[in-house]
Amino acid sequence: MTRICVVGGGGYVGLGYAVALAEIGHDVVGLDIDVERVERLNAGKSTIFETGLPDMLARNLEAGRLVFTTDYDRAVPGSEIVFLCTGTPSLSDGEADLRQVRSAAMSIGAHLRPGTATIIVNKSTMPVGAAEMVGGIIAEYAPAGAAFTVISNPEFLREGRVLQDILHPDRIVLGGDDLHAVARVAELYEPFGAPVLKTDHRSAELIKYAANAFLATKISFINDIARLCERLGADVSVVAQGIGADERIGPRFLQAGIGFGGSCFPKDVGALTRMA
Repeated sequence: MTRICVVGGGGYVGLGYAVALAEIGHDVVGLDIDVERVERLNAGKSTIFETGLPDMLARNLEAGRLVFTTDYDRAVPGSEIVFLCTGTPSLSDGEADLRQVRSAAMSIGAHLRPGTATIIVNKSTMPVGAAEMVGGIIAEYAPAGAAFTVISNPEFLREGRVLQDILHPDRIVLGGDDLHAVARVAELYEPFGAPVLKTDHRSAELIKYAANAFLATKISFINDIARLCERLGADVSVVAQGIGADERIGPRFLQAGIGFGGSCFPKDVGALTRMA
């Protein structure tokens, strides 16, 4: 059992990971600045709709493996691993808004204990170079003698299937230059049985953006093909079936429609464009 703090533990990604990590036996504190949200979660009322989440939330609260708080002093000290899961919405120019991340990094740093070593796991989707930024902020606010390491660990979750995707991932991506910390986080994920890709910070950060941009590209591509089909008298559903049968392409994200939306694709495509 590992003592884990999830900063942003009342949000979409944070809540999913807080509940899932408690489910596999860890001692988890979900930290969120929204008092009402924390009260609801401690009462066993999920703040988002996800299959299986209410039952898993209630089960782990009752077992004492999971609790939610607004108090950094209660959540961070004593935690071996701190997951950073705050939001990174888009600014008007497409760039990721990192104000929540910076605020959380300041508070994490200020509440580290001298004489302890803490692993900070970046789950938030942040531009390339964010690990260095987070590490710099934490170092500025951390007390003397408090050791820490930042690991980049992007998430690949789908709305409606958050717990399924956390507990049964396609892969785990870990970026960092501290081999011991990378191995420790990899050990945390062993029960999920997924392949682990260990790399540097910047490659790990870019994998998240590249993955979402590629999926958005598949949607945009099949929509362009659908428009061509309408002009030429072809059936786009059959065309998609024909190209999706190629194992190099695959059938997923080839359903023609209105376009792509949701909370991640537009935001991440915009941020990747801004970085480029």
